[in-house]
Amino acid sequence: MVKRNVLGRGLGALIDDADIIKEQISGVAEIELSKIDANPYQPRTTFDQEKLEELSASIREIGLIQPITLRKSVDDRYQIITGERRFRAAQLAGLYKIPAFIREAGNDAMLEMALVENIQREDLDPIEISLSYQRLIDECNLTQETLSTRVGKKRSTVANYLRLLRLPALIQKGLKEKQITMGHAKALINIEESDTQVALFNQIIRHDFSVRKIEEIVREMNEQETGEHPEKKNKVPYPEHLQTVRDLIHQAIPLPVKFTADTVGRGKIVISFRNESDLQKIVKILENQNK
Repeated sequence: MVKRNVLGRGLGALIDDADIIKEQISGVAEIELSKIDANPYQPRTTFDQEKLEELSASIREIGLIQPITLRKSVDDRYQIITGERRFRAAQLAGLYKIPAFIREAGNDAMLEMALVENIQREDLDPIEISLSYQRLIDECNLTQETLSTRVGKKRSTVANYLRLLRLPALIQKGLKEKQITMGHAKALINIEESDTQVALFNQIIRHDFSVRKIEEIVREMNEQETGEHPEKKNKVPYPEHLQTVRDLIHQAIPLPVKFTADTVGRGKIVISFRNESDLQKIVKILENQNK
C-alpha cells in the first residue's frame, strides 16, 4: 500500500473518515451567532486579543471568507467543531449571522477534528502542541505511531513534544512565554532531577545561555553522574601529595566535587550544584576567601 503524503493536504488527509465527512456536509448555511456555542473539546486555551481584533477589523471590511464548521446540538442550537477564533472575531465585528458548514459528528470525532486542526496552526507554542498530542493519545485512543501519521510528523518528533510535559511547570511556562527555546527544553529533558532542571533554567534566563552551551553543561553533568567521562580512561591515580589538596577542597565545599589530576599535576576541579541555594554557598565561600 502506498503511504499517503499528508503534509499540506489539510484536515481531510489527516482523518480516516474524511470522505464520509464530506458527504455529511450539507453546504454552507447562515447561522445566527446567538445560536452557536463554543466547542466543549476546544484544545486552544488562549486567544490573542490583538490578533482577534485584527481579524475582526478584516471581517467588518470584507466579511468572513472561510466558513466555520458546526454540528447540530439540541434545541435548535449548534456547537463549533472548528473555527472558534473566526467565531469570536465575528462577534467582535458585530455580525448577526455567520457562514458555516453543518455536519454530523460524535464526541470522539469532534474532539479529534478540533485537536488535529489546532495542531496545524503555525502560532502554537510547543506546550500547546504537546498537550494536544497527549489528548489525542489519551482521549482518542491513538498510539504514537498512529498519531504521527494523523499529524504528518515523524514519530521521533511526536515523542520529543510529549517529553516536554515531563518538565517542571515553571519551565513549561517559560517555554510558552518564549523565555527559552525548544532546543533549550530538549536539553533540559535529559536531566533527571527537577531541581537541577529548574536551576539550569534560571541560569539560561540570567546569563542568556545558548542551546549549545546548555547541551554542553548537561552532557558534562551526565558524564559525571555515570562516570563515563571520555577523559577518565586516560587518567591515572593522582600523586599522593595532591590527595591532601583534594581533601581540603572537599572539606571547604560541602557539595559534590570532582577532582582529577595526572602524574604531572594537570587536572580539573568540577563543582556540582543542584539549585540556587547550592550556588549561593559556593559564592559565599569564594567571597570569604577574598576578604
